Amino acid sequence: MKAVVCTKYGPPDVLQLQDMEKPVPKDNEVLVKVHATTVTAGDVRIRSFTYPAWFWFFGRMMFGLARPRKTIPGDELAGEIESVGKDVKLFKEGDQVFGLNCSFGLGGGNAEYKCLPEERGLAIKPANMTYEEAAAVPFGGLTALHFLRKGNIQGGQKVLIYGASGSVGTYAVQLARCFGAEVTGVCSTTNLELVESLGAEQVIDYTQEDFTTSGETYDVIFDAVMKTSFSRCKNSLKQKGVYLTVDWPLLQALWSSMTGSKKVVFGVASTENEDLIFLKELIEAGKIKPVIDRLYPLEQIIEAHRYVEKGHKKGNVVITVAHNSKT
Repeated sequence: MKAVVCTKYGPPDVLQLQDMEKPVPKDNEVLVKVHATTVTAGDVRIRSFTYPAWFWFFGRMMFGLARPRKTIPGDELAGEIESVGKDVKLFKEGDQVFGLNCSFGLGGGNAEYKCLPEERGLAIKPANMTYEEAAAVPFGGLTALHFLRKGNIQGGQKVLIYGASGSVGTYAVQLARCFGAEVTGVCSTTNLELVESLGAEQVIDYTQEDFTTSGETYDVIFDAVMKTSFSRCKNSLKQKGVYLTVDWPLLQALWSSMTGSKKVVFGVASTENEDLIFLKELIEAGKIKPVIDRLYPLEQIIEAHRYVEKGHKKGNVVITVAHNSKT
């Protein structure tokens, strides 16, 4: 099979398209013939290892000290089940599925085939979606769902999404609206109309206005792009307000829990099948949808990484897998 391989940390050029052995599913796994996958900001960070200094040792222990421990990038995928392990009960050959890798590091989705366990991070693809659309759901959708639930979103609350035009932010805006919140999205000038179209009642252009100086306060502030901080947003939170972040501000979270009513929440998104099914049902009901910025074939993975690395993508960057070669 063809697969993208990353054998060292560095710029996009470290990625190579190579021939590899097709994986064989374990007893509890399914083998997915991948039709679409993605490049996320997380893929770019691991490949380049552009993390804060405090995270260097911890990150290298997680992902690989001298080089990536896992060599094939890509967390998300959508495709068709080609074969199943002998103990698999939830899926069968021919099922059209979408899902994501559930372990730390490069996820293995940027390949023609990928084995996944049946019990985590896998579900039947939404009936009203293409493979390309479905591949753009799991990471951003599950991350947004996890954090908004952690924030205990209630109907009528005021919620601000910082980075509302990104892969996590676009789902956060839509899901917060599904939960009945009044949503404010923060993004750049070029994405104002997009975020408004997703359901935000108010959209703030961060290049023109600093929301922390407006005097408005919110029940929940969700930084979906690691571009702000609790200390900066604290005065914009109501009493007992919650600051959600995809970053890992360990000391701030501990300090806030000890010293005040405003809390910091971080963590790792759920990969439960039930949560993917929840998103699938919302998609089929027309309540949420993916935002796809660009499509690249697998052969142009370097160009896709270069684009995502610029930090200006809208929603998701999807990789199509054609299966034109022998596998």
